[in-house]
Amino acid sequence: MAATLEPSEPGKGKPVKLLGILDVENIPCAWDSVLYGSLGSAVAGLGHFLFTSRIRRSCDVEVGGFILVTLGCWFHCRYNYAKQRIQERIAREGIKNKILYESTHFDRERKQTNSSGSN
Repeated sequence: MAATLEPSEPGKGKPVKLLGILDVENIPCAWDSVLYGSLGSAVAGLGHFLFTSRIRRSCDVEVGGFILVTLGCWFHCRYNYAKQRIQERIAREGIKNKILYESTHFDRERKQTNSSGSN
């Protein structure tokens, strides 16, 4: 089997760059946003051309569609990415506290079982 390259491994393979400046392989959400933006622009431009038969205006609609769809996907994906990172951080801190305080007088579960068992 061929070895697959992980996108987060630096130095392995040539990075994919958009316009020579934006490394879309290592930036979360960038690759999907560009792909959805290009698909959305093609649909918007072709749809406008089929309805109006105006080439120049259809190209303008295509560029505008690319910008709108790309930014919309980018903001949606980054919002969900940030929300997921916050949830992961909260879970990580909870697990760390559970391990740290287990079987000590700071353990909430131990206090609950002791108080309910004494009744």
